[in-house]
Amino acid sequence: MTNNWTLTGGQMLLGGTFAAQPLHVTNGRITQEPAPEAESYNAAGRLILPGIIDLHGDGFEALVQPRPGVHFPYDLAYREADAQLISNGITTAYHGLTVSWEPGLRDIEITRALLSALERVAPTLDCDTRLNIRWETFALDHIDEVLGWLARRSGDILSLNDHTSANHKLSEESAKLKRMAVRMGLAPTDAKAAIAAVLARRDEVPEAIDRICAEAVQLGRPVLSHDDMTQEDRRTGRARGVTLAEFPMTQEAAQEARIADEPVILGGPNALRGESHNGALCATEAVRAGLCTVLASDYYYPAPFHAVWRLHDADVLPLAQAWALVSANPAEAVGLRDRGTLDVGKRADILVVNPDTRRIEAVFVQGRKVLARG
Repeated sequence: MTNNWTLTGGQMLLGGTFAAQPLHVTNGRITQEPAPEAESYNAAGRLILPGIIDLHGDGFEALVQPRPGVHFPYDLAYREADAQLISNGITTAYHGLTVSWEPGLRDIEITRALLSALERVAPTLDCDTRLNIRWETFALDHIDEVLGWLARRSGDILSLNDHTSANHKLSEESAKLKRMAVRMGLAPTDAKAAIAAVLARRDEVPEAIDRICAEAVQLGRPVLSHDDMTQEDRRTGRARGVTLAEFPMTQEAAQEARIADEPVILGGPNALRGESHNGALCATEAVRAGLCTVLASDYYYPAPFHAVWRLHDADVLPLAQAWALVSANPAEAVGLRDRGTLDVGKRADILVVNPDTRRIEAVFVQGRKVLARG
């Protein structure tokens, strides 16, 4: 399969504006001049955009376990996720792999098996697939293992998640606790007891966070906070080297991140729907106020692509600027210097989009055409 192309006739997004000029690809990279043996792609009337970079997506969990207790082969789940990612214009993806103390879907043995399956299948996937390792701060017995993964897998990122502190306050009749119990394979009463048992180790958590952050930073891995509530949450994380704010819950926390010029990642579904599903910070208003720099798929792979169009339609941002939320900005946030724009020298991760139908008609990953549809 060739990775030498010349795309002609389209409007190419470059430097924050659209320009009518050809795009040349040589050996999977964007070049100034065409390759002698380049194939032609007629993009007349189409937009030529950088591929989407998704820093947090856990939609694959629904492909692993579409119903409680029903597991499908992990290789198959990753291949199906890959098809969905590419179909929605995502050319670099970070699957949110949870490292938890929970039994059930997020049991550590399943996490290990998912990691092994990804390493086995990754070379066959079209999307450049990596991991956002979501370490639950009460998963105290798995720190060495997580650090070993980060040392061995240079492309992954780490995020700090503490759902235990909030979940222990839920009543047995809470819908959220019932959903968690189903995921854990327990009755609500037993799930609540399990949370209480883990919470008893709360005094060990601060030192554990200090350690995992220090060693991840030493390895050069980006570290993300998760669900910051307050200005102080963000400042505490920053002191530990946690310099990306993922899904801050409040305007206060997002403002503190942006004052320090730190990336703020919010959910694409939030921006697409026009509101948070759990009453948290509204992504649309955050983008409008300059408090959101990155949109991620979260739990719904179509969201980043369509959220950008919604922001454009709602006059929140022009399309050329809104597209940076899913391409240039996430690349910069995690240090992916080889992609995110269509500048010369970058990886040729490219989307061809019909602006009238808003349909993705072609996807190129490192110059290979991996999707074509009319």
